[in-house]
Amino acid sequence: MLFDHHFIGMHWIWWVIIIVIILLVVFDVIPYRPKTDTTEDALDILKKRFARGEIEHEEFEERKKILKQSK
Repeated sequence: MLFDHHFIGMHWIWWVIIIVIILLVVFDVIPYRPKTDTTEDALDILKKRFARGEIEHEEFEERKKILKQSK
């Protein structure tokens, strides 16, 4: 038989659903990953690094002063 009865009835609808889901994922319509906030400025990043303990208070103050001078 040509199609072996796979396209008779509702079996073809599953292929349509799968293709639609793939297209939605490819064209980024489904929010499957968190969006990153790209509006952070350098001072916000510096504050986060200080809060995480990556830099000491002296280094934080020095870099903050440099950032404020460059504005």
